[in-house]
Amino acid sequence: MSFQGKEIPVAPLDRILHQEGAERVSEDASRLLRDIVESVARAIAREACELARHAGRKTVTKEDVEFAARRLFMRPSIFSWTVKE
Repeated sequence: MSFQGKEIPVAPLDRILHQEGAERVSEDASRLLRDIVESVARAIAREACELARHAGRKTVTKEDVEFAARRLFMRPSIFSWTVKE
């Protein structure tokens, strides 16, 4: 399956928009949300990798990801994640 250089498919983000109350969603809106989410994910991933390297680890931990997200965006209230194991 090809996402034309993108890692995240559009359909799940379209569903999220609908779940959050949108009656209709344009393809452009779904694509833009996908691009924003992917950009944010990549920024957090880069920062988390740097944190792991700085700590002398090869493994990125959930704490690295959480710290990176909070450090980059300084608005912890926007994040409501739980780790699914």
